[in-house]
Amino acid sequence: PLVDRNMSDAVFLVVMGVSGTGKSTLGAALSKALHLPFIDGDDLHPQSNVDKMSRGEPLTDADRQPWLETIRKTAISNVMSQLRDDHGLHVPNPVRDEDQKPGIIIACSALKGSYRSVLRGETVSQAETLKHSGKLSTCFIYMKGSREVLMDRMMKRQGHFMKAEMLDSQLKTLESPENEEGVVTVSIEWSTEDQVREVVRAVQDGEG
Repeated sequence: PLVDRNMSDAVFLVVMGVSGTGKSTLGAALSKALHLPFIDGDDLHPQSNVDKMSRGEPLTDADRQPWLETIRKTAISNVMSQLRDDHGLHVPNPVRDEDQKPGIIIACSALKGSYRSVLRGETVSQAETLKHSGKLSTCFIYMKGSREVLMDRMMKRQGHFMKAEMLDSQLKTLESPENEEGVVTVSIEWSTEDQVREVVRAVQDGEG
């Protein structure tokens, strides 16, 4: 029988870190391992933000606010769709087993604690809980690495709108999430397989 799930049963995984850490690679691998959809948060930027980054201009917090809100709303909308499928209102999701949690994985730099608060839905938590019969829990996968490794990767990337010179700016902005709840830290020097193994273990153990 299908399990009657609500928003509180779902998980929202945010793969975070500065540019060059491999967020998209890990996100795609986690999508396969956990049978959850993956979205690159960069694809949710308004065009005005993409244009600024292409010119090498850093985004302001005012630029990021609507983007972060869009990421949270996208996660909720996607999970709500999965829950409707599970309740038999649509064709069941062929990817997930019945006993698997619904959820979504989104890559997003999430450098500041204030950005992560928006992604956690803390600014609208009460309204969200009332509207969706339970709060969508958020787990951050922090991809940690040294400036030297990141710069080496950055210089080898082609066709990405992030300029290598912006790495120092991002590292200066970064507020480590390691002392926050619901955070799993993985090294960018680990293999993708090892990164996935650590995240899957943490999610299954309820650490996220």
